[in-house]
Amino acid sequence: MAIGTLASEEQRTEYASARIGIAADHAGYDLKSHLIDLMRKNGYEVVDFGDQYPKSDDDYPDFVIPLARAVASGRVQRGISICGSGIGSSVVANKIVSIRASVIHDCFSAHQGVEDDHVNMLCLGGLVIGNALAWQVVRTYLGAHFNGSERHCRRLAKIAELEMESHIPVP
Repeated sequence: MAIGTLASEEQRTEYASARIGIAADHAGYDLKSHLIDLMRKNGYEVVDFGDQYPKSDDDYPDFVIPLARAVASGRVQRGISICGSGIGSSVVANKIVSIRASVIHDCFSAHQGVEDDHVNMLCLGGLVIGNALAWQVVRTYLGAHFNGSERHCRRLAKIAELEMESHIPVP
């Protein structure tokens, strides 16, 4: 896929049949609402993990953790988390085994992250990215597919091994 190219109709249709999870704190609430409307209008099944209304004292882990667990378990195929910068969402999501979350605010990284690194959670900054670009990034992310090449699988195996090691107490 060329830089900035949106997913093809065929690719969008494939993921439109998938369940996509989304979560946001107060700083990402408006963008989350905007993206939910667009995804549903474009045929995506969206599962909203909250927050259900903006509260200035909410905490992004309360919404991102259930979303990340749903992605890890397969209850949703991909996740989108939104906080002020996207960074906090990424940090907490990556604490869940098998989650590969990344802050992405451009279309190249949106497809490359999935194709090469098998990113399964997209993290956006509700205070960083505008609605139009966010929608392009989401469409690109949902339309991308892991390429499964040997070198990328080898790298992912090393990450999975590290995840397993991290569950062993350090002497």
